[in-house]
Amino acid sequence: MKKLIILFGILFSMNAVFGQSLKSVKVDNLVSISLPSSYSKKDTLGQQIFSANTDLGYMMAIREPNAKGNQPLKKEQDLNAVLKKYVNGIQSQSGNGSAQNVRDTTIGALKAKAFTLLTKDPNGENQYRNFVLLYTKDATYTFEFGYAEVRKDLIKNESNAYFASIKLSPELQRNDQYTDTSASHSISTVSIFEIGGGVLVIFVIAWFIFRKRDSNEFA
Repeated sequence: MKKLIILFGILFSMNAVFGQSLKSVKVDNLVSISLPSSYSKKDTLGQQIFSANTDLGYMMAIREPNAKGNQPLKKEQDLNAVLKKYVNGIQSQSGNGSAQNVRDTTIGALKAKAFTLLTKDPNGENQYRNFVLLYTKDATYTFEFGYAEVRKDLIKNESNAYFASIKLSPELQRNDQYTDTSASHSISTVSIFEIGGGVLVIFVIAWFIFRKRDSNEFA
């Protein structure tokens, strides 16, 4: 009976959440996201933090300006290294957190990193935080949606809608992340070995065919 009461309470909360009005909020002149109208905003030494609670979890968007002395990233692997560093940093700051389902994604023309951080509260209950990280030469954006284990099966639509509401200005292009955006036409070492192996196999097969044919002719 107690479980049924909790379930009905959660379902009621879910309906209340979908009834909430969301509004598009400018994180800056280039990035916006949709939040409940009751969101709050804090500015700490230039770091902009937008946050809002829902009946299922919470939403947060952070804009942190990059250090002025930062050198522009040159290649895509440099961007990958920076995003990986941010994932590891968030994981280490959480104490007992574990980054799961770490993957690449895209927002507009930009590359981003998405993952889920699993932590435990003081009572040992699982807590989840979905993240999307977006890096540009001027600022790093962190988008977060947090929720408890008991709501894991209920938040999917709300979480997806939150991250899907991230909008970028057309001015933001891949060269705002790293400077060398030209497609690489070089053949990797692995590809060379694959091609060489394929040629060798074809040569061996052809050798056996001609050898068998010659043997039949002289039989």
